[in-house]
Amino acid sequence: MPVITTIDDLRVLARKRVPRMFYDYADSGSWTESTYRANETDFAAIKFRQRVAVNMEGRSTRTTMVGQEVAMPVAIAPTGLTGMQHADGEILAARAAKAFGIPFTLSTMSICSIEDVARGTDNHPFWFQLYVMRDRDFIGRLIDRAKAANCSALVLTLDLQVMGQRHKDIVNGLSAPPAPTLRNLLNLATKPRWCMGMLRTPRRNFGNIYGHVKGIENMGSLAEWTGKQFDPSLSWADVEWIKKRWGGKLILKGIQDVEDAHCAVESGADALIVSNHGGRQLDGAPSSISALPQIVAAVGERIEVHMDGGIRSGQDVLRAVALGAKGTYIGRAFLYGLGAMGEAGVTKALQIIHKELDITMAFCGRTDINTVDRSILLPGTYPT
Repeated sequence: MPVITTIDDLRVLARKRVPRMFYDYADSGSWTESTYRANETDFAAIKFRQRVAVNMEGRSTRTTMVGQEVAMPVAIAPTGLTGMQHADGEILAARAAKAFGIPFTLSTMSICSIEDVARGTDNHPFWFQLYVMRDRDFIGRLIDRAKAANCSALVLTLDLQVMGQRHKDIVNGLSAPPAPTLRNLLNLATKPRWCMGMLRTPRRNFGNIYGHVKGIENMGSLAEWTGKQFDPSLSWADVEWIKKRWGGKLILKGIQDVEDAHCAVESGADALIVSNHGGRQLDGAPSSISALPQIVAAVGERIEVHMDGGIRSGQDVLRAVALGAKGTYIGRAFLYGLGAMGEAGVTKALQIIHKELDITMAFCGRTDINTVDRSILLPGTYPT
């Protein structure tokens, strides 16, 4: 086993252990992938101000996200097909998040169902991410299932009314489970750990969808199915209906524009997430970290502002917090850990991010994450 010191170490190991179509699904963007790349590179341009001779004892990264106490301002982002990175992946990631003391967010397009994750974590509260589909009856029942599973927040994704074209998924013929083509079988033959895990679990399809949507007999291609079922007519009126049906904490994901941020405030949501869907929707959109400051300036005093996209280290978390984010989300970072080492890999990813966050905060002369602001950054290196 190689020595793991960074999230990239986990990525390299995951690439060796996860079938190509599922690794590519996680580690890619839409069209030219320019926004996907910018999410990471724009973080790297932001420099810290190092301080010395400051008492660094008694450091704390503890804070809150939508009123929930968290060990650090990080939540696990909702990611589709997580259970195809590793058998029972959503359950394993939720367990790791529970033990670490941060929120886990389950995707509508998960392999393990809401009920699977609730049972797998002894009914520990987790968050649920909702996509809006044409079948409103199904959406209503999905919200009710999340309530019954003791989910403590609903994350409503607004930026997938239509699906961005992801070339690698088309080339790979992405499906869950993978189609038994010669190409797939040859690739699976090189992933024995993954195959053994999948043989031991019955969870190989979209657990929240399959068997719950009327008229859906064959999930087939994910892109084909979402093209038929996701609702391009989604509007702020639907957000109001969902908020009323849910009745609990509501987080709106996919905000990139100040006008939409104002609409999010008017909707009565508890938080918004500055996000471009990991560079998987509108290629050419700005990176999340570059869009964050103007949205914080516009609405940060009226709504809790979170962000995701491109976070690969605890230093990235600190940069986002310094620019006004009250919480951040990791998607690929935890998926790399999951694909590499299962639950232990997710825990390792969280440990890496926490240690980097804690030590970098200390070098910047701060001992409490709640006192961090842009004064820890070098002027001229960060977006304003």
